[in-house]
Parts: sequence; structure tokens; C-alpha cells
Amino acid sequence: QVQLVESGGGLVQAGGSLRLSCAASGRIVSNTYAMGWFRQAPGKEREFVGSISWNGGSTFYADSVKGRFTISRDNAKNTVYLEMNSLKPEDTAVYYCAAPGLDADYRRYRYWGQGTQVTVSS
Repeated sequence: QVQLVESGGGLVQAGGSLRLSCAASGRIVSNTYAMGWFRQAPGKEREFVGSISWNGGSTFYADSVKGRFTISRDNAKNTVYLEMNSLKPEDTAVYYCAAPGLDADYRRYRYWGQGTQVTVSS
């Protein structure tokens, strides 16, 4: 069994920043897994935000967040981060981390965290 736990969500004004964390534990050699971040707003389908390779050497981003969001990881801590800058009201959603994979298709991921709410006020 694998556990993924997100943290760091909250309420922020437009233009502000937040850093989300995703801590991995359980029966996983987490530093060999690529990880993805997704988000889901009310009434909308789960949306790819970005992903990072197992060693952090490659990152991929959705066009909607490119240049504003940065994904990184610390394998010694089994943790992946999502740094979000210049936040917009349309970034409001529940944010999830998932493993393993780099794919933009959420159906390809086996493990999911419980999600953390990010709310951006205008």
C-alpha cells in the first residue's frame, strides 16, 4: 500500500503564492517514481497541472500554469513540491498528487492523495 499526503493549501489573494507538498510513504520506493500534480474545480474534470521524473531531471507543465508553477522533489524526504506563483482565481481547485507517472491522463495513475484545497480570491 502506498500513501500520498498533500499539504500546504489555503486561501490566498490573486497574485500571491503557495507551496504544496506531497509526502509519500508505504510500500513504495518513492525515489524511483515519477509523480504528477492534478487539480479539480467544482463541476469540472480533473486537470493535469504538471509532472516530474523520478530524479527531478525532467518536468512537464500544462500550458495554463507554465511559467507560474514549478515542480520539484526531495527524494531524501520522499516529498514532491508544487510551487505556485502569480496565482489567479481560476487556479482555485482541489490539488492532488499522484503516482506513478508523467502522463497528463489522470486515469493512468494508480495512487492518489486526498487532495488539498487552494482558493484564490480576486
